[in-house]
Amino acid sequence: MKFTDILKLSLNGLTHRGLRSWLTILGIIVGVAAVIAMLSIGAGMSQSMQSQMSSFGADVLTVSAGATRAFGPSSGFEGRFQPGQEGGPIVIQRQGSQTTTTESPTLTDTDILAISTARGVETVSGIISGRETVQYLAQTVTVTIEGIEPSAWNTMTTSKLDSGRFLESAETTSVLVGNRIANGMFDYNLTVDTQIRIGSKTFTIVGILAESGTGDFGGDDRTVFMTLQAARELLTDIGNNEYSSIQVKVTDTNAIDQIIENVENVLYTSRMVTADTADFTVTSPTSMLETFQNTMATLTFFLTGIAAISLLVGAIGIANTMFMSVMERTRLIGILKSIGTRNSEIMKMFLAESGIIGLMGGLLGIFLGFIIVGIISSVGFNIMGMSRMGVNTSVAIVTPQLIVFALFFSTIVGIVSGLIPARNAANLQIVEAMRSE
Repeated sequence: MKFTDILKLSLNGLTHRGLRSWLTILGIIVGVAAVIAMLSIGAGMSQSMQSQMSSFGADVLTVSAGATRAFGPSSGFEGRFQPGQEGGPIVIQRQGSQTTTTESPTLTDTDILAISTARGVETVSGIISGRETVQYLAQTVTVTIEGIEPSAWNTMTTSKLDSGRFLESAETTSVLVGNRIANGMFDYNLTVDTQIRIGSKTFTIVGILAESGTGDFGGDDRTVFMTLQAARELLTDIGNNEYSSIQVKVTDTNAIDQIIENVENVLYTSRMVTADTADFTVTSPTSMLETFQNTMATLTFFLTGIAAISLLVGAIGIANTMFMSVMERTRLIGILKSIGTRNSEIMKMFLAESGIIGLMGGLLGIFLGFIIVGIISSVGFNIMGMSRMGVNTSVAIVTPQLIVFALFFSTIVGIVSGLIPARNAANLQIVEAMRSE
């Protein structure tokens, strides 16, 4: 029997049991779509965090107040990762109010002075941040505000300009805006020299950053930068001597671990704490990214495992359908054997049938997965409060490799599920099969 004949018989069997076949295929569709969605979300979030971490170079450390590590949102608050924080702490931000950390004191000018004395430190700069409304024409949006010291920040950041220039230290009514704010958040794009209202004050845009890739949630793309003085006038609950975080530029990236230890030691002395009672965290973008990627790998594996259960259910459905198919076509099997069809050809016929079910389920599952990913990309997806922490959850990445894997895996699942029914069909005796009604 030719392969085309085997394929025709398999397709004929599927079309004659249309409803049952489609219900079986549906189980595979759901499983494949779930796996596609989970893996693509994990890949997208990892890429987003990597882009966000790259906004500061590998030679920049971040000092954050508090040693508490926690994930997840707090009711009525917005949390945001500062680049370089290793698994936390969450910076809790109430719109237009003080930035604090979970059960932690603040960072002050005293800390900046102490850090500047550490060996291997080149530049130290405090940053304050919060959430505030931005109004342009009749539209209002809420974004992250960061108060920076331009002379230091300009030497630390790896962000590039799309147009205009960076901030200067003496400016109190000028802002530098992220690319997403300038292009897409308002009906009309913002340009250099455009005036916008932030809180109760009017500012002039002097520069627009190039797109960083962090997209719709968090990162430089949705941040407005201004001088520390201007930010303190907006975020009035932040004390004049307080900072949300401190950025530290080091002299030698090859000795970064030693420099982190040096910074920690001077802060232990300055803040009168020990390593066991430390109320601050010093991290680098590299360590933060490694920690996040490890966390995401575990989370993605766990969620994909849950999604794979749907595929297991689908596989059981295929096996059940194929057993019923063998029972219904017992007489046909006897006829085929009586005219010389070999056992291997009978087996191939049923394996082709189960493989087609898996293949069709995979194709349609990929299509459904794209729809799910599209919905996620448009409305965002809050996993463990990560969108609140500045991690972009609105971009899910579906790679060609993932599509090929999903298609191959679903087909294999179909074939494996049909192995036992196909073997049973091939082992039927001609006389017994012909007697079947």
